[in-house]
Amino acid sequence: MSKISKDDITRVKALGFLHDKNTEDKFNARVITRNGKITADECKVIAEASKKFGSGEISMTVRMTMEIQGVPYENIEPLCSFLAENNLETGGTGKKVRPVTSCKGTTCQFGLIDTYSLSKEIHEKFYKGYEKVSLPHKFKIAVGGCPNNCVKPDLNDVGIIGQRVPSVDISKCRGCKVCQIEKACPIKVSELKDGKISYNADACNHCGRCFNKCPFKAFDNYTNGYRIYIGGRWGKQVARAKYISKIILSREEVIKIVEKAILLFREQGIFGERFSDTIARIGFENAEKMLLSDEILQRKEQILAMDIKKS
Repeated sequence: MSKISKDDITRVKALGFLHDKNTEDKFNARVITRNGKITADECKVIAEASKKFGSGEISMTVRMTMEIQGVPYENIEPLCSFLAENNLETGGTGKKVRPVTSCKGTTCQFGLIDTYSLSKEIHEKFYKGYEKVSLPHKFKIAVGGCPNNCVKPDLNDVGIIGQRVPSVDISKCRGCKVCQIEKACPIKVSELKDGKISYNADACNHCGRCFNKCPFKAFDNYTNGYRIYIGGRWGKQVARAKYISKIILSREEVIKIVEKAILLFREQGIFGERFSDTIARIGFENAEKMLLSDEILQRKEQILAMDIKKS
């Protein structure tokens, strides 16, 4: 039985402090990492804070935040002040945009985009910029560097995946007995048939593994971009997101679509439902149409000022 009131437990949860059910008055503090990465100096600060205000133990969450364990209720405000002095903060709960999850695509051999930089920009614009904006439910964003899907972008409300779309010049194919493109393709959508490479563009996941593999340069031309998934969720109920049919070619457009998705959820969502439910109710085609148009951005201030639908 907790000796802290339910109201106080709810109040500090909004600050990123989750009650440890095994204790009467201790909490686990979620420290936001912005994009799943911290500096060595920040790591030292978090370790010092854990010793000074908590149990001395730190755990990692599945959404790339760090939890300082065993913080007594009376240490919550001193801990927040200590972290703030070092440009760190707690948070990450509530019916609003949640901290961004990012894979290490920036440094990974398979990464096609700068995931750390993009995730940090999304963090600043939407986790921080929309901090006071209430939504019908939590809203999770994941950024993946390639179709390996390590951070499960298609199980988030919005998922972004780096893409490398090949522009194949079949005329350059020499029909090599051992085709390097066929060997390189991890999902086997390219294969040698009748002395020529056969490439199934519809089945290709744009992983870029075939880039520069053909010695005769049949697969040397590519367009880099982003695939955006909407309406995924993971938890008590699971929904696989569907991707927008258009490959997005610029980072600026990606940022705009993320903002439009948040605004769409705020306008069309019903209190208590997830974005996947909203999309299922209004139809994916309608949602996609709104995300590919700028009309919803033109009503941004009106949408932010409105009350969330109760039913």
